[in-house]
Amino acid sequence: MNTGNPDATATEQISDIEDKVTAIREVFASGYSKEYAWRVEQLKQLELLIHEKQNLLLEALAADLGKCKTEAWISELGFVLSDIKHTLKHLKKWMKPRKTSTPVGAQPGKSYVLPEPLGTVLIIGAWNYPFQLVLAPLVAAIAAGNCAVLKPSELASQMSKLLAELIPEYLDTNAFAVVEGAVDETTELLAQRFDHIFYTGGEAVGRIVMSAAAKHLTPVTLELGGKSPCIVDNTANIDVTAARIVWSKWMNAGQTCVAPDYILVDKSVADQLLVAIEKKIQAFYGESAETSEDYGKIINQRHFQRLGSYLENQNVVFGGGQNVQTGYFEPTLVLNPSLDSELMQQEIFGPILPIITLDSINQAIPFVNQRSKPLALYVYTNNDDYAQKVLHQTSAGNVCVNDGFMFMTNPNLPFGGVGNSGMGSYHGRSGFDRLSHLKTVMERSFKFDVSLRYPPFSKLKLSMLKRIL
Repeated sequence: MNTGNPDATATEQISDIEDKVTAIREVFASGYSKEYAWRVEQLKQLELLIHEKQNLLLEALAADLGKCKTEAWISELGFVLSDIKHTLKHLKKWMKPRKTSTPVGAQPGKSYVLPEPLGTVLIIGAWNYPFQLVLAPLVAAIAAGNCAVLKPSELASQMSKLLAELIPEYLDTNAFAVVEGAVDETTELLAQRFDHIFYTGGEAVGRIVMSAAAKHLTPVTLELGGKSPCIVDNTANIDVTAARIVWSKWMNAGQTCVAPDYILVDKSVADQLLVAIEKKIQAFYGESAETSEDYGKIINQRHFQRLGSYLENQNVVFGGGQNVQTGYFEPTLVLNPSLDSELMQQEIFGPILPIITLDSINQAIPFVNQRSKPLALYVYTNNDDYAQKVLHQTSAGNVCVNDGFMFMTNPNLPFGGVGNSGMGSYHGRSGFDRLSHLKTVMERSFKFDVSLRYPPFSKLKLSMLKRIL
């Protein structure tokens, strides 16, 4: 009921959050979300949602982020559909007990690991991929037999509103709920007891989430970000390298957690790479990306102004154009920025790409290792020995050799961060395992109850036990 108070709706929703979470926890306790048939039905309903409402979803992504249909389909809708298809194909196998050997001292008996659902999961999505980063974790939660509360990002307001409408229409309303809102709603959600919290976003909020979870000893998955380096040595195919860098950097106008954050390039090919990148930007988005239907926009004015501040006193060698009214921020290249500048201290999360030239590509590894561990690392080289050197002497959540974030397309690869870039991984079976408790089970017979382990002990018993154990 509209009371005339502009905060009434939000207040009512906040006051309802505890009851909503409690109700869903009670539903999980009833046990029916554990059934294979229920999990399959919910996954198929998600699949149906995407197929039947794809036009509405694409419109919301265009309104929030200026995403073109092709990019939105590939990186959001199609990504989740692929995840669902893979999960449905393998779910029955994932759910089965996983047999393992049993030591001589525990014979006769059998040992296995039994996956079981954790319970009720809180999924806090991010604004840059507001559909994928809510629904992909939900696929894992459903597959593992959990119930869930979803908190879409309020910054992607059109998608948040749409998910709040569509999720109850397609999924089991007893087991799933969507909570819209901003800081107050999220704070209230974090005050509740969940069995797992899955958060995608920035490091600062990640610390808040982890602190809140600690009060209930709730496990967390944090998918954060960081400054993902892109190393280019003098053996790389520069034309292909440039195309793949431009594709992975300026998708979603650079607002991607695994986008290349800066380039480290051997100075002998730096000019060649710079020219090639400029040509690929123009080939992909035209003479002016502002008129391109394939180039997105910055999510809001706060982030727009943040990005603009990064260019102060920088050597901008390409781009830099801005239109705050439309959210357009031109693909921008900065050459050799100060390493102490905000541009090189903060995750950029936008369409600015610093290029740092190195006297020797061997300087790249210590450069990366002197900084926080990134969510992704890219190395472009035709030198297999150097590629292996980078792989084994650096640490990153995910690595791709000679391409952008193509590892995201393989559901058999876990995706996640390390150190400040996050903890825990998901996608495919790794997501199922992440949102399951892998319960240890040993079953034994009453037969052959050997007395060696029982007191009173003796030297003979000890000698025999040493041989068995």
